[in-house]
Amino acid sequence: MGARITDSQLYAHLWGTDELRAVFDERARLQGWLDVLAALARAQAKLGIVPTEAADAITEHGTVDRLDLDFVAEETRRTSHSTLGLIRGLQRVLPPTAAEHVYLGVTVQDVTDTWTVLALREVGRVVWRDLRAVEGLLLDLAERHRDTVMVGRTHGQPGAPITFGFKAASWADEVRRHLDRLREGRARWLVGQLGGAVGILGFFGADGPGLRSAFCAELGLDDPGISWLTSRDRLAELASLLAMVTGTLARIGNEVLELQRPEIGELRESTTADVVGSITMPHKRNPERAEHLDTLARLVRAQAGVLLEGMVQLHERDGRAWKAEWVALPEVCLLTGAALRTAIDLLRGLEVDAGAMAARVAGDASVAGSERVLAALTARLGRHRAQEALHRALAPGGAAGARPVVEAVVGDGLLTAAEAAELLASPGVEGAVAMVDEVVSRGRAARSSESPAWA
Repeated sequence: MGARITDSQLYAHLWGTDELRAVFDERARLQGWLDVLAALARAQAKLGIVPTEAADAITEHGTVDRLDLDFVAEETRRTSHSTLGLIRGLQRVLPPTAAEHVYLGVTVQDVTDTWTVLALREVGRVVWRDLRAVEGLLLDLAERHRDTVMVGRTHGQPGAPITFGFKAASWADEVRRHLDRLREGRARWLVGQLGGAVGILGFFGADGPGLRSAFCAELGLDDPGISWLTSRDRLAELASLLAMVTGTLARIGNEVLELQRPEIGELRESTTADVVGSITMPHKRNPERAEHLDTLARLVRAQAGVLLEGMVQLHERDGRAWKAEWVALPEVCLLTGAALRTAIDLLRGLEVDAGAMAARVAGDASVAGSERVLAALTARLGRHRAQEALHRALAPGGAAGARPVVEAVVGDGLLTAAEAAELLASPGVEGAVAMVDEVVSRGRAARSSESPAWA
């Protein structure tokens, strides 16, 4: 394990998943680069650029287990070249007749960018799977709590009644849009890179475009049609989407964190007897997962910003922004993976206290009644006169001081006691319930018609 806390033996589980670490692990990366070199040789053999025997040998011997990685590392440092150490390491294990055909006519970026796309194909598969799991849990919550009335809050203050199902449906609907973006972006992102020195495949002349097409086909990637050496919008778009995904998860986490406060007590993370909230305050039950979702989202946004900066490049190759991606992009992916797993764990065990939600609505008649009273008075007085009358009746600085809404409107003669009681007979959440039904129906239909895999 390394000096970075994200690689710590103690804390690595907070910043990534083993599944995604396996994608970006150094040996996996080197093997990915070797696979790209082998695919290139096979594509070149199909066009008669290199002998078929050479391509077969490069494919057979191009495994990281055959290489002397100490030699590869030493050559990388000695030559100060990103991939020359790997190339020479591969050449050492190849028959002499094949060694000269390794890495013919291409550049570092052809290898590393294409591997990056292959890695992102795996990342997209994981994100799609886990984001669908989050959506499923949220749809279940929305459906289960379709009619669970609670206080709706604006600016952190009690507003008017909603249902918890409405809140969960809002989260689920946002997640569905991210899934739509993942599906729509796949064709843009999963393209190979083969450009040569300045992007025009000049080494191969008229064979260049055909070689690129064959190369991409070998790897199961689409042909971009034009080199993208300094056109980095694809990576910036994907990173921005992952920042949005973690932003949604942080919104959910912050809501749980806020509503778990003991003075509210409407939601709670699950816990076990082994979990210690505080060494010095044994009574504490901290919303650790909810809080961590916000932490992870902040880090993803920061690293996604590096990838957005990477869109500003110079001429036909620019190592500054391009190599910054080598650090930022894996971080974005690992942190997003951790956020998704954390969110799944949080939602699977989320405790909803419907009684506390109902008691809070019942305990404040203003919450239950102010919007409905305004609607009733609007029908009599008009929108603006009704609002002014209520404002005067409820103004905290008035002669009578701040009063509950029903007491104020009855006391000021705006409504009779019977009319006020009728308005409070139900919480008036019909719109919330209808929206829950719409989101759940739409989400279930989308899930039933799409592949569980990112395809």
